[in-house]
Amino acid sequence: MEELLAESNIQPLVEGSIIEGTITEIRQTEVIVDIGAKSEGAIPHVEFIDVGELEVGSTIEVYLDKLEDKEGNPVVSFDKAEQKKNWENILNKCEEGSIVQGRVKAKVKGGLMISIGVDSFLPSSQIDIQPPKNLDQYVGQTYDFKVLKINQERRNIVVSRRELIEEQRASKRRQILEEVQPGDRRRGVVKNTTDYGAFIDLDGLDGLLHITDMSWGRISHPSEMVKTGEEIEVMIIEVDRDKERVSLGLKQLNSNPWEKIEEKYPVGARVAGKVVNLVQYGAFIEIEEGVEGLVHVTEMSWTKRINKPSEVLKIGDEVEAVVLGIQKEEQKISLGIRQLDENPWDMARHNYPVGARVRGKVRNLTSYGAFVELEEGIDGMVHVSDMSWTRKINHPSEMLKKGDEVDAIVLDVDSGNQRISLGMKQVSDDPWLSIDKYFKMGDVVDGQITKITSYGFFVQLSHDIDGLVHISQISEEHVDKIKEHYNVGDTVNARVIKIDREDRRIGLSIKAANYDSDQLAAEAAAYDSLKGDSDLASLGDIMDELG
Repeated sequence: MEELLAESNIQPLVEGSIIEGTITEIRQTEVIVDIGAKSEGAIPHVEFIDVGELEVGSTIEVYLDKLEDKEGNPVVSFDKAEQKKNWENILNKCEEGSIVQGRVKAKVKGGLMISIGVDSFLPSSQIDIQPPKNLDQYVGQTYDFKVLKINQERRNIVVSRRELIEEQRASKRRQILEEVQPGDRRRGVVKNTTDYGAFIDLDGLDGLLHITDMSWGRISHPSEMVKTGEEIEVMIIEVDRDKERVSLGLKQLNSNPWEKIEEKYPVGARVAGKVVNLVQYGAFIEIEEGVEGLVHVTEMSWTKRINKPSEVLKIGDEVEAVVLGIQKEEQKISLGIRQLDENPWDMARHNYPVGARVRGKVRNLTSYGAFVELEEGIDGMVHVSDMSWTRKINHPSEMLKKGDEVDAIVLDVDSGNQRISLGMKQVSDDPWLSIDKYFKMGDVVDGQITKITSYGFFVQLSHDIDGLVHISQISEEHVDKIKEHYNVGDTVNARVIKIDREDRRIGLSIKAANYDSDQLAAEAAAYDSLKGDSDLASLGDIMDELG
């Protein structure tokens, strides 16, 4: 019997062995194989690379997993047969670090299943330089892989595609570094962007495109110029072969707009542009890409005082301006907007000659005077010293308030500094020139108290002249505190005992109101004798105290 079996073609059916089978039928989802058992085995299409290449009647080798399943059919596998045959072949040909070709079979947890004759594992981190988000795109594709690890006991192989790519990139990087020169133009892909620039992949060599080399114009972030994944052309600016660094430029592909700036925008030329930035001292106007000019706040209006540019401009405004100056080396252009209009101050000396009488409205008060609007944008200033011939004005609010209409005389015109000096007191004659017509020694006068100090008080007399009643001239009795006896606004009766034309002062006495001529003369003499006494404040001293 043993001799007969040996002479026959019947193969032994041993589980775990590779045996031959004959394809008897190719169905829609499986291939039926006769292995000489009681029944036939079925193999899914997925185990074959191309089912179309199979033919009924052809012989294939299969792996016998089980002689019979629950239904009495043998369990066979073409794939396991191939893997078992290939495993020993792989071990003979393949070692860690070698390069093999394989096909991506499926996506599995943590990576991809790769068929290199046997199944191997490709971790997600080893697929590409940057771990991909979508692994499905690789299924069915064929690539070269590097064997990282072989575990014979577990029949486990780990491969990498990334290491091959990195090695290829390193080779290309060295080649590019040897070839590339400053001034060369290269195409590359934007790898990623940062706040200070973008990294460009030059087919294996990463170069830095700094934000300052992206545009001759103003940009706030690299993403305004380039997008990740975009292919762009750049210029090589600098090569450091020792550190393997390359600096790139985008704006250098175009000529520097500042090279012939003086020819394009001569001083006095009228230009148009867009407001791109506002700062406290002015506005930047872009007149072409990479060329900005500054309009200082002082060059925005001939007549209006502009405190900040946002009062007249906003970002995005399209404006016209005049070129005032160019600093080519510093890449600065000074522009003016007010130069588009005629300067009203050029006609100021003609319209407001010295000595002319003018009328205007008080626009503003300061500590030293009042600004009077003569026409829109043209103000004249009345200093406190030019408000009255007879009174010492400490603050213009003593005589004026905002909105008052006043008459004045033009005293001086300075067109260059845009100043006109006005005088209100000059509208009328100086009463002190004819003081003898109005007041004489011994005259009894009435007036209203306008100011009270510790030294005395002032009385407003006719012709807008003030007289001083010194504290010693109030009463025959000693007076300590004037405000205990008098208030501003009270009307008093007093006698003129001193007229000082040189110092423009009139001394009054209440206690001498009823004196006879001899007593009056004696009081006047006594008043004069007190002129240098420290206890007697002069009119100027008192006025200074009031100020």
